[in-house]
Amino acid sequence: MIRKAVIGGTGVYNLSQNSRSETVKTEYGIVEVDIVNIDGEDIVFLARHGKNHSFPPHLVNYRANMKALEQLGVKFIYATVAVGSCNELYNPGDIVVIKDFIDFTKSRPLTFYEGGEEGVRHTDMSSPYCYNLTNIFYKIAEENNMQIKGKAVYVCTEGPRFETEHEIKMFMQLGGDVVGMTNVPEVVLAKELGMCYLAVGIITNWCTGVKKGAIEFHDIENSITKNKELITRSFLKSLKEDLHQNNCSCSKAIIEL
Repeated sequence: MIRKAVIGGTGVYNLSQNSRSETVKTEYGIVEVDIVNIDGEDIVFLARHGKNHSFPPHLVNYRANMKALEQLGVKFIYATVAVGSCNELYNPGDIVVIKDFIDFTKSRPLTFYEGGEEGVRHTDMSSPYCYNLTNIFYKIAEENNMQIKGKAVYVCTEGPRFETEHEIKMFMQLGGDVVGMTNVPEVVLAKELGMCYLAVGIITNWCTGVKKGAIEFHDIENSITKNKELITRSFLKSLKEDLHQNNCSCSKAIIEL
């Protein structure tokens, strides 16, 4: 069983050329992953949008992705998310650790638990991102002189369009720092499966209306290229640490009625 995984977001489509592909069949669909051997230990890499970025945010099969990781035995996940910033303290090119989210998605399956024979189950979201993984990532970042600009509240929108200026103003009033299109329901499903999960944001652009000018693809691409190798290398070092679920709530989030 493989206990550790990395999920790559926009622009992060592999960990290493030295990997083997594996297809995992789940009740929600088929998922292709890479198995990367790092210092004698197998780690799963999953490209959230597919290796060719063929799945837009609202059509990513989040349930199949997370179920595939569970079937492989994964308990610890680091993930990258490309985000726009609506907090003037966080500039394009910065790295932030996601600490909480606000969900504005509209049409996605959000849970594995849909009633019927399984009954009704709720999920405790008081700590959606694992503080054990967060503390380890901060330690590794400091050891590698990688600057983390701060912790951020992630606003998740449906996509694939970008947000309007007044939507961004509303998100800012609600306490949002960064905006993306993929972290929900991924983080929720990880919690339902009892996994430790942390998302790290690569800020690629200013959100609509925060600064003058339109969102440009080359700005997004440059920000991702600048940071992806540094972040994924830090993920791999973090996953080599002594990981456990002894003092976090990730494995005990399901509340059964």
